[in-house]
Amino acid sequence: MAEAHKHALPEGFMLRDSYRIERVLGAGGFAITYLAHHTGLDQKSAIKEYLPDEFSLRDEDRATVRPRRGEEDQFDWGLKRFADEARTLAKFRHPNIVPVTDIFEANGTAYMVMEYVEGESLSELLAREGTLGEPALRKLLDPLLGALEAVHGQGILHRDIKPANILIRQDGSPVLLDFGNARQAIGARTKSLTATLTPGYAPNEQYITRGKQGPWT
Repeated sequence: MAEAHKHALPEGFMLRDSYRIERVLGAGGFAITYLAHHTGLDQKSAIKEYLPDEFSLRDEDRATVRPRRGEEDQFDWGLKRFADEARTLAKFRHPNIVPVTDIFEANGTAYMVMEYVEGESLSELLAREGTLGEPALRKLLDPLLGALEAVHGQGILHRDIKPANILIRQDGSPVLLDFGNARQAIGARTKSLTATLTPGYAPNEQYITRGKQGPWT
């Protein structure tokens, strides 16, 4: 993640003249997620920036994103999928899915704006409390399975479900985060988009370039 932070927008950078970047929340192979402050509404948002490492670069101005030479088609294809998924996720009003509130293009790329949800990750909870008992697990798993059923019904796979991507609100309810590894279930165009995974939390088909993936994944 530290490597990806080198390419992050600088603290204080303004997006759309409204969102002021405060810090990086997370980074992966396809996107960087920021904590931002909407200066007009005086509220926090989480903003995901499409920035695929394999086929894009950040310009020297520290803002503009451009495709690597010869990767223009791949970049544009991924950009369209990123926007399509944002629009699909924005339709959901599920209590256990982080809400998407906006999408816009700027700096040669696209940005997905999400509600900023405060809490701690399940990985942090486990590190502090150790293994959870069955009643506590059921309190988390039953709502999350409902959230997955909703997104699977729209042909979307998350593909990176792990404790770090499950946020626990202060009331104890879980929220499924980081659809950065999600993709439409139909069609995979590049090895990177097909083989994205977190070791230890991925089934066999994610380790294979042409592995058949679906809701079972």
